[in-house]
Amino acid sequence: MASFIKCIIGIIFLSSVGLSREKLTPEAKDALNKLKLPGIKLNLKEWSVDVLADVCLLEGVLELILCTDNSKEHESIFCTSARPLHIHTALLLMGSKPGNTAMKRVHQKKGVRWVSVDPTGDEIIVSVVFSNEDGMIREYPISDFVSPVAPQSEAVVAKEKKQFPDNFIFAGSHLIAGTKGFKKYLCEDTGNVISVSTFGDELLCLSELSGHESDKLNWKVNSKLLPDLGKEVIIRLRSKVVRPVKKQKISK
Repeated sequence: MASFIKCIIGIIFLSSVGLSREKLTPEAKDALNKLKLPGIKLNLKEWSVDVLADVCLLEGVLELILCTDNSKEHESIFCTSARPLHIHTALLLMGSKPGNTAMKRVHQKKGVRWVSVDPTGDEIIVSVVFSNEDGMIREYPISDFVSPVAPQSEAVVAKEKKQFPDNFIFAGSHLIAGTKGFKKYLCEDTGNVISVSTFGDELLCLSELSGHESDKLNWKVNSKLLPDLGKEVIIRLRSKVVRPVKKQKISK
């Protein structure tokens, strides 16, 4: 058990410098395969984080792609029982690096004023895996399940010609003060796991700010390829960043 814990600590350390398949020893692979995060699989073959989820919406305007169970199923395509903190941990273990969520920050160069700060972090490709009517397991880009809301003006028409993106930003939510001195991962309370709208506390988000305040609720469910309500799917998360393996200097 002690050696297993040491191995996991070593993997977390490697993730801070850019974990890759090439750096994994057989012992590390074995430890990752044995690691149990409920509702989550570290898929070493696909080099992805696979999150078990259910279809919870077939029609409506979207604020989320994925939420936690019993939170925002009325505005999210999928919901999951997996903990957002565990998803964050799994992404770290697969070598992805978080940044920050969208926020407001004081800018004092020309008097005190608040300015918007865009989200940062590694890009994560989101796809959906499930078996089709023929029983064949297929992987679909998340953009297959999202379409533009009916345009209201020529400006919106021009803006909505672009396709919904398949890549999101690993913003990483926030750790806030909890009870008894423990830290709490904020989006575990809000349910905002993969967002379309900008909430400022989501785990994964779009690179562009959007939401009610900016009148940018431009996306809705496209249920043409979606399974029935309650159908179990896999939300597959892959880092778009491929970091080179750092060569170790050999002292003579």
